[in-house]
Amino acid sequence: MWEKVLTELMRFHRGKIFGIFFGLLFSILVITVGFLQTIFIACCIYVGYIIGKRVDDNESLKEVMERIFRER
Repeated sequence: MWEKVLTELMRFHRGKIFGIFFGLLFSILVITVGFLQTIFIACCIYVGYIIGKRVDDNESLKEVMERIFRER
């Protein structure tokens, strides 16, 4: 019974569920470590996601780092 309910929730309300989860996580972090530290953590997570996504897209880590830190 619970499996069917959870499956239906994930099928039709996935964005809402993830939004609630991330909102809850953000609020807990703000309360425990502070707003600026939470923003720093979120930025680090975002940078890690971008690098990981590019590696998943079959770009070498060296190419990704060279593109990020290339001289202008």
